[in-house]
Amino acid sequence: MRSFTYAAEFEQGDDRSVVVSFPDVPEAITQGDDMTDAQAQAEEALGLALLTYPERGLPLPKARAKAKGLIFVTVSPDVAAKLAVLEAFGAAGIPKSELGRRMGKDEKEIRRILDPKHPTKLPTMVEALRALGKRLVVSVEEAA
Repeated sequence: MRSFTYAAEFEQGDDRSVVVSFPDVPEAITQGDDMTDAQAQAEEALGLALLTYPERGLPLPKARAKAKGLIFVTVSPDVAAKLAVLEAFGAAGIPKSELGRRMGKDEKEIRRILDPKHPTKLPTMVEALRALGKRLVVSVEEAA
């Protein structure tokens, strides 16, 4: 099962702010007014940074299994679903037209689904994953 969770370093800034960086995703750097704000900003920054990887033709970075002193951050569910679709499509090695055929959608709509910057509704991403032989699994955990 694939989880889009990465270790983050939370450091106290010069004032009350908290600076967040991700050793495995160097493009994701942000800060918040306090720890609560920093955690929310970290989730967003991580998602935005990870969405640039498929755009640049790069695989998503490997996440550390263990990271002493670091806090794990997971992207938002909509970003996780989009990343899952992009990864599954890349791994399938099929053209967009074939995905369109499998989903019964035209290539223009498939281009939007596969565009990291284009928001796609969850049911459409679930359908795309199904067409790629995957399924989306949702779980709920205690907040850190």
